[in-house]
Amino acid sequence: MTRFSSSLHLLALTGAMALAGGAQAQDKSILVQSTTSTANSGLYDYLLPEFEKASGIKVNVVAVGTGQAIKNAQNCDGDVLLVHAKAAEEKFVAEGYGVTRSDLMYNDFIIVGPQADPAGVAGMNDVKAALAKLSQSGAAFASRGDDSGTHKKEMSLWKAAGIEPSGEWYRSTGSGMGATLNAGIGMGAYVMTDRATWISFGNKGDYQIAVEGDPEMFNQYGVILVNPDKCPTVKQADGQAFIDWLLSDDGQKAIGGYQIDGQQLFFPDAE
Repeated sequence: MTRFSSSLHLLALTGAMALAGGAQAQDKSILVQSTTSTANSGLYDYLLPEFEKASGIKVNVVAVGTGQAIKNAQNCDGDVLLVHAKAAEEKFVAEGYGVTRSDLMYNDFIIVGPQADPAGVAGMNDVKAALAKLSQSGAAFASRGDDSGTHKKEMSLWKAAGIEPSGEWYRSTGSGMGATLNAGIGMGAYVMTDRATWISFGNKGDYQIAVEGDPEMFNQYGVILVNPDKCPTVKQADGQAFIDWLLSDDGQKAIGGYQIDGQQLFFPDAE
């Protein structure tokens, strides 16, 4: 082999190693299947740069309703699940799809409605009594109807109130929270939403919070590593690193520090 050809061989080898190293560096990433409220509220935009800078791990987020996020994770499309439907999360773990579920943070659900308040529920803090008044009044109510965490909670509250919502007044959008709020405001309907989405929502019109403060409207978020025994493609070390950071003092402080117009959107509660 000539000196020239040897130099070419060395350059080719060095280039191949650089490409391999670059591929490995690019592969330092995880996919999080997430509820929409954490994305729509801007929380990830606030949190992820801090984690990525500290860890070198890129976090990609798929934000869908909780029901769809769980289905996606069951199909091994993701490394971490971050949603807000505790019973469904515990079932996910019990069936072997998740390793361990941890409480991460909380806020609450609220019912918003037009200033005119046709159902007369403004200022109520008993959600079952408010839902009874809503159903009796015939005032329009817009539901997500999409098996999201918010929809699951809404249906459990109707059930607790002994009401099966149906009829012309009850409108199911089959859409995400932002789209449902837009639709509800457009038709003058009451809407149940998580507080974080409402605070960050930019098209409030004359709408205001009508019902809030009932302990039944508590909204807990959990985080789970997808089980690599079920899904061999799971990036276990990097996914667990993200979860560990969220549950750490630094991650919890970052969650609690996220505010819009002086209002805290999520309250950390990792044990």
